[in-house]
Amino acid sequence: VICRSLANSSNGIKRKSPLQNLHLVSRSIHHPYYPSSKFQRPPLRISIQMFSSLNRLPLRKTKLLNVKYGYQFHRNFWLARLASRLLKLRYLILGSAVGGGYTAKKTYDQWKDMMPDLDEYKWIVPDFIWELDEHIDFEKLIKALPDADDLAKLLPDFEKIGESFASLKGFFSPGYNLVSEVIGASDLLLLLGSPGETAFRATDQGYDNDKQYKKVSDKEKIDQLQEELLRTQLKYQRMLERLEKENKELRKLVLQRDDKGIHQRKLKKSLIDMYSEVLDILSDYDASYNTQDHLPRVVVVGDQSAGKTSVLEMIAQARIFPRGSGEMMTRSPVKVTLSEGPHHVALFKDSSREFDLTKEEDLAALRNEIEIRMRNSVKEGCTVSTETISLSVKGPGLQRMVLVDLPGVISTVTSGMAPDTKETIFSISKAYMQNPNAIILCIQDGSVDAERSIVTDLVSQMDPQGKRTIFVLTKVDLAEKNVASPSRIQQIIEGKLFPMKALGYFAVVTGKGNSSESIESIKEYEEEFFQNSKLLKTCMLKAHQVTTKNLSLAVSDCFWKMVRESVEQQADAFKATRFNLETEWKNNYPRLRELDRNELFEKAKNEILDEVISLTQVTPKHWEEILQKTLWERVSTHVIENIYLPAAQTMNSGTFNTTVDIKLKQWTDKQLPNKAVEVAWETLQEEFARFMTEQKGKEHDDIFDKLKQAVKEESIKRHKWNERAEDSLRVIQHNALEDRSISDKQQWDAAIHFMEETLQSRLKDTESVIEDMVGPDWKKRWLYWIGRTKEQNIRNETKNELEKLIKCNEEHAAYLANDEVTTVRKNLEARGITVDPCLIKDTWHQIYRRYFLKTALNHCNLCRRGFYYYQRHFVDSELECNDIVLFWRIQRMLAITANTLRQQLTNTEVRRLEKNVKEVLEDFAEDNEKKVKLLTGKRVQLAEDLSK
Repeated sequence: VICRSLANSSNGIKRKSPLQNLHLVSRSIHHPYYPSSKFQRPPLRISIQMFSSLNRLPLRKTKLLNVKYGYQFHRNFWLARLASRLLKLRYLILGSAVGGGYTAKKTYDQWKDMMPDLDEYKWIVPDFIWELDEHIDFEKLIKALPDADDLAKLLPDFEKIGESFASLKGFFSPGYNLVSEVIGASDLLLLLGSPGETAFRATDQGYDNDKQYKKVSDKEKIDQLQEELLRTQLKYQRMLERLEKENKELRKLVLQRDDKGIHQRKLKKSLIDMYSEVLDILSDYDASYNTQDHLPRVVVVGDQSAGKTSVLEMIAQARIFPRGSGEMMTRSPVKVTLSEGPHHVALFKDSSREFDLTKEEDLAALRNEIEIRMRNSVKEGCTVSTETISLSVKGPGLQRMVLVDLPGVISTVTSGMAPDTKETIFSISKAYMQNPNAIILCIQDGSVDAERSIVTDLVSQMDPQGKRTIFVLTKVDLAEKNVASPSRIQQIIEGKLFPMKALGYFAVVTGKGNSSESIESIKEYEEEFFQNSKLLKTCMLKAHQVTTKNLSLAVSDCFWKMVRESVEQQADAFKATRFNLETEWKNNYPRLRELDRNELFEKAKNEILDEVISLTQVTPKHWEEILQKTLWERVSTHVIENIYLPAAQTMNSGTFNTTVDIKLKQWTDKQLPNKAVEVAWETLQEEFARFMTEQKGKEHDDIFDKLKQAVKEESIKRHKWNERAEDSLRVIQHNALEDRSISDKQQWDAAIHFMEETLQSRLKDTESVIEDMVGPDWKKRWLYWIGRTKEQNIRNETKNELEKLIKCNEEHAAYLANDEVTTVRKNLEARGITVDPCLIKDTWHQIYRRYFLKTALNHCNLCRRGFYYYQRHFVDSELECNDIVLFWRIQRMLAITANTLRQQLTNTEVRRLEKNVKEVLEDFAEDNEKKVKLLTGKRVQLAEDLSK
C-alpha cells in the first residue's frame, strides 16, 4: 500500500488515503480524527504566505484558510504519508513482544511446577551452582528468550550446526563430558526418590514415547518399560559410583590440604559439616552433662551370626572386628564413631595410637586389641559385659554417624556360657534401643527361616510404630539359592512377612563367608550378584533397596535427620537454661560482666603483674626507712644486752672502747650480715603482700584473694636471695662500725636522740616487767579495787630491800655478791618473809636495769653539750661520752646497711621476684585443678555455667 501511494504521488495523481483498507482500530490509531473516532478536533487554521519574485516589494499576507483533515496536497506532503504508514510497524512489534514474553513466562511456570522438590539432594551439586542466581538475572534471561514456535522453526538449523561441530568433538570433549555428568547427576536425582516417585517418573518417560508402543500388547509394554527403567537405574548407579569415587579422591586432597594448613579459598560449609561440628561440641560437653545420652546413634542388633558385624564393617569400609565361625565374638558393646578424614585410620578413645586401616598388619593388631579389650571387660563368671568400647574411624568418603555394635541375640544358653547370658544380652539391647534418639538397624539372616528370628520380636517391642527402625536382610545370595519361592524375599523386603514395622527395608550381600575377603572384593561380588539377580530383574527388589552402599546412605540420611531434631531439642533446652542463668546473673550481679574462670584468671593475672610492677615504683627513701627501722628492731636487744650493758660496767673509757670494738667485730663476722639479709627479704615479702592485699576502693574484687595469696606464697617459696650478698654486706658493715669520727654537731645531736629513744623504750619495758612482778601500786589498788598476790607481796618486799642497797652504794656493780644476797634474805626473814635466793637475784636484775637506764638517760642529757669536748678528745674534761659515739656508730651502720640492701632490692631482687611471679602464673594457667581450687564461689560457678 505504501509503495502504491509513493507511486501515485510521484506521478502527480491525486488519491485519497487508503484508510478504508485498514481495521477500524488501526484507522483510529492512524488518524485519531477519523469520523469513527469519538473525539473531534476543530479545523486547523493555516496561514499561507505568497512570496513575490520582487525582492524589494513588501510581502503581503493572505487570510487564514480552513483546511479539513484527511485531505492534503499530494504534491507537497508525500513524505508525511510515508511516515504515517511506517508508524504502524512499532505497534506490531510491541504486540508480538508482549505476547511472546507472556507465553515464555507461562511455559517456564509450567516447567517449574512439574519439577520435583530436590532440596534434600542439594549436597550433590556443588555450592557455586546455587550461587549463580546471585550473579545472573534469570528472569531477564527468560524474558529475552524467543517463543516456542520460533524455536521449533530453528531446530533444523541447529541440527546442521551440530553436525558441523561433530568434527570438533575431541577438542570440546572435557567441557562436553562435564556438562554430560551434570545432566546425568540431575537425572540421577530423579531416581533417588521413593519407589512410588521413581515409578511415577518412569511412567512419565514412557508416556513421551507412547507412539512407538501402539501395536504392542500392554503386558509387553510394561515389561519393556521395566527393563528400560532397570537399565537406566543401573546406568546412573554406575555413574553415581564413578562420580562418588572422583569426589572421594578430590575430598581426600582437600582434607589433606586442610590438615597441612593450606587453605586456597574459604569454602562454604554444608549442613552436614555444621552438624558434625555441633556433634563434636556436644560430645566434648558430655564430660559433665551426659549429653551423649541425648545424641542419636545407630544401634546394630541381630541374631547371633546374622552378619551384623559384617554390615557394620561394610559401612566403616574396613574389617576391624574379630571374626569367628559360629561362636560369640561380640562380647561387649562397641561404639564406632565414623567421620571423614584424609587418611583411613582408627584409634581408641583412651589411646593415642593410630591404626592404619590400609595395612593388613595394623588391621590384625586392631582386631586383636578389640578382642583383648572385650575379654578384659568381661567379669569373672560372665559371658558378656556392659562396658562400652569406644572406637573412632576416620577416612575419606565415610558417612558421618555413630554406630553401636551389640552382642548377638541368642535363643539358647550353651555350655560354657553364664546362666544369665541370654537375659544380659536382652537387657543390654533394650537399654540401647529404648533411647528415643537411637536408630535401630535390625539385621536378619536371609539364609535361615524367618520364623526362627528372635530379634524382630525384640525390635517390634521397643519400636512398635517403626519410626526409627531400618530392616536389613543379609546373605541374600544364599537366600536366592535356598528359598523355594523368591516371592518370600519380596514379602520380607516389602514388610509383609514380619509383624514389625520399619522406615526402610534393604537387602545386602556381605561376602561369600570367607574371613580373609577384602572390602573391595565384597563390594564387587555384591554388585555382580545384584546385576545378575532375578530378584532385581523381575522387579521383586527395587534398585534403591539393594547394596550396602545404598544402606549406608539411607542410614546416614536417617541419622542426620535425627541429629538435626536432637540438636534443635538440645538448643531449645540450652536456651532455656541460659535464660534462667542470665536472669539469675542480672539479679545477683547487675553491674558485673559475665567472666568465666579462665577470663577471671586472666584478669587476676594482669592485676598481679601490675602490683609486682608497683614494687619498682617504691621510692628509695621509703625502702631505706623500712629497712633501717626493721633491722634495728631485730638487733637492738643484742646491742643493748650484749654490747652496751657489758661495756658500760667498765671503770674507764679505754676499757669501754676496747670491749665495744671486740664485741662489734664478733657480731659483724657472725650474725649481723645474715640478720640484715633476713630483714631485707622479709621487707620485700611484706611490701609485696601489702600491694597484693591492698584494697583499691570500689574496684577491689575479693574473688581474687585466694589466688593472689597462693601466687604470693609460691613465688616467695621459689625465690632465693643472692648468696654473695652477705659477703659484700659484711665488709661494708665492718667498715661502717670502725669509723668513730662524728663530723658535725647535727650528727652528734642525732646520735643523742637515737640513744635517748632506745633507752626510754627499754626503760618503759623494764617498768612494765617490774609492775608485773610486784603488782599494782596503791593508786591502782584504790581506783580499780584490785590487790596483790602473795608472790607479788614477796616480790615487793624484796624490791624495797634491794632499792635500799642501791641507795647505799650508787656505784654498785651489776651483779649481787653472795653475802649481799644472804643479808637481804635475813632481813626479809626477820620480818617473817621467806625468800628464795633465785627470786632475789631475778628481782635485782630488773631493779638494777631500771637504775642503770635512768642513770644513762641522765648522762645522755649531760652529753648534749659534749660535742666540743669530743672534738678535743675529752682532754681536761671530766665528761666522757663514749656511749654517744657507740650509738652514732650503730646508727651510721644501720643507714649504710639499709642503703646497700635497698640497692640490691631495686636492682636485682624485685626483678627476680617478678620473674618468679610470671612463672607461677604460667604454671597456674596450665593447671585447671589449681584454677578451680583458687577461683571459687557462686559467681564463678554461675559464669562457668553461662559460658558452657
